[in-house]
Formats: sequence, C-alpha cells, structure tokens
Amino acid sequence: MATIDDLREIALALPGVHEVIDGHTGDAAWRVKSGMFTGLRGPRQTDLRQLEELGREWPAGIVIGVRTASLEEKEALLAAEPDVLFTIPHFDGYPGLLVRLDVIDRERLTELVTDAWLSRAPVRVAKEWLAEHGLE
Repeated sequence: MATIDDLREIALALPGVHEVIDGHTGDAAWRVKSGMFTGLRGPRQTDLRQLEELGREWPAGIVIGVRTASLEEKEALLAAEPDVLFTIPHFDGYPGLLVRLDVIDRERLTELVTDAWLSRAPVRVAKEWLAEHGLE
C-alpha cells in the first residue's frame, strides 16, 4: 500500500516539480510549468451522483489523479489494472485516470507518477532524465 508521503517523495524527486495546494479543495497536487501531472482527488458531489447513476461507488481510501500520455494509454492502463485504476465521467475525453493508493505498491506508483511527469515535463528535461536513468 502506498501513502501520500510516498506520492510526495516520488513526485518531488523529479526535475522541475513543485507542490501546490488547490484553492478550492485544499488537496495537494504536483506540477511542472506546463501543468499538473498528479494530485490528490477526492470525490465531488457531481462525481458521486454520476457514479450512483452508473451503479458504481467511489472506492474507500485515498485516491489520486495521474495524467497519461494519451487517451489510448489511459484505456490500456484501465483494462490492465481495473482493481487499482479507474475513471469517472468527469475524466471522459481527458488523458488522465484515478489511482487507489490503498491497493497500489510504491514501485508501481513510482512508474505511474514518472510516466505522468514525462507526459508534462519539458522535452529537453525529460530526455535528459531518461538518459541519466538509462531509459532512452
């Protein structure tokens, strides 16, 4: 099981990342200049209503949002890990998904957050980071 502290440590270890607090919800998020790539995501009332209409519920435990590189990647991830990853109608047409921290391990969380960061990081910075880590 991963924690918010794990998420914070993973995100802040990536180049150019800073933590912000959402002014409306008070939730922490992590971003680079081009935008947010991960953050805490509690359910909004609209989310709960829409899920109820679909016969689904918001899962127990802490949930985060992560950016994906594309809608195709999002769909592939959702199909591969339905017990860990999910989406809601609010995310329809958006390259992002939701992650249950209570059922993901730190290693997998690191992969998802790093991929989310790579989708938003400046190209030069991402290429340098990949080269430094032997992942070109």
